[in-house]
Amino acid sequence: MQTMIGIIGGSGVYQIEGLEGASWVKVATPWGKPSDEVLVGRLGGVPIAFLPRHGRGHVHSPTSVPYRANIDAMKRLGVTDLVAVSACGSFREDMAPGDFVIVDQFIDRTFAREKSFFGPGCVAHVGFAQPTCARLSDACFRAAEAEGVRAHRAGTYLAMEGPQFSTLAESRLYREVWGCDVIGMTGMPEAKLAREAELCYASIAMITDFDCWHPGHGAVDVATVVATLGANAAHARGLIARLPALLGGTRTACAHGCDHALEHAIMTAPEARDPEVLARLDTVAGRVLG
Repeated sequence: MQTMIGIIGGSGVYQIEGLEGASWVKVATPWGKPSDEVLVGRLGGVPIAFLPRHGRGHVHSPTSVPYRANIDAMKRLGVTDLVAVSACGSFREDMAPGDFVIVDQFIDRTFAREKSFFGPGCVAHVGFAQPTCARLSDACFRAAEAEGVRAHRAGTYLAMEGPQFSTLAESRLYREVWGCDVIGMTGMPEAKLAREAELCYASIAMITDFDCWHPGHGAVDVATVVATLGANAAHARGLIARLPALLGGTRTACAHGCDHALEHAIMTAPEARDPEVLARLDTVAGRVLG
């Protein structure tokens, strides 16, 4: 199978330079329009699909991002390996602004988003104990090191609804009681939907600031955060450029089972499945639904 790398770019990452044969394409999905057109091309001989999560010009809030359409569009284009990049705050002194964290766990505190492709008419339950792909995450870590970024190999990401930032009490809860490492607004339900779509998924959290728990947080002004965001975005683009060489052009079966996550997940009996629901699932779950 041909490797195709998908990139979902978060705050500050709205474009990838250097793609061969680059063009923006519209992708129609049964779940509505994606956040934007998708930039497709080749990098190091490997097909790439890039989608700005918030749209060019940052027109979507974390809640209004059309997560299902975005993941469906990536799968529809042939993406096999999906890397999500997002800005975040840090709960750890040793995870400082400018650092990258290769997320391996999530705590989902979002509540106003559609979190599954499945539901009445076709019910499914995918395994999610390990929400990111270890192979793809390792490639991202090695790319970050090669780029000269201070990267952390693992971390727990608290996904909050937003768009407001945390209260001090919430920040202390997530840090001191729950043991989270970073906090952001877009990691969920994106990771859950990628698993349902049988995509290998890795999450790169780019730290822009310490969350409000930090005693020095008030001394950090918006200009400092924006400057860190810009530097992070430049490093993220450099990291992405290194992925094709690390992942290679030929894709084998995922050793962690990401590409077969639906194998035993469909619960609804064949005769009870709603044809309209199945039609919407043609790309996401066509492999198991026929």
